[in-house]
Amino acid sequence: MPTHTFVLNGKPVSVDVESDVRLLWVLRDVLGVRGPKYGCAGGVCQACTCHVNGKAVTVCTVEVGQLEPTDEVTTIEGLADTVPGDGLHPMQEVWIEQDVAQCGYCQPGQIMKATALVHELRATGREVTDAELDTIRNVCRCGTYPRIREAIRQGAERMA
Repeated sequence: MPTHTFVLNGKPVSVDVESDVRLLWVLRDVLGVRGPKYGCAGGVCQACTCHVNGKAVTVCTVEVGQLEPTDEVTTIEGLADTVPGDGLHPMQEVWIEQDVAQCGYCQPGQIMKATALVHELRATGREVTDAELDTIRNVCRCGTYPRIREAIRQGAERMA
């Protein structure tokens, strides 16, 4: 069985699995990282969204063999470590303050997508607008979209 190496939440990891195993299953079943959720296995619901090299990626659609040893995968568990200090990431803080989650299943993916979007927009000199928020297609089965949108706006302000 091949060995695949990549960086997970700031630390190099190696796994012995077939190359076509989806990264979601490697994270959850092999490495025990439970933040990314299984929802659809087709990249539609986006509950499994993580960052791969800073970009929001639905890891249910990525085969572990596609990763290079230098590729950095960040899950919700490692998001706080991407900012200074000992606390949570600003987007996570706002999520709690705004009481966004009901069942919470989609929340890791929502937060990871929102954080990546803010970074992507800022890299091009733009800020979060309603039009930009409309590009977030993560499915929330509880329907907390108004609170999600407000939390993203406030989280973006704190990420400045």
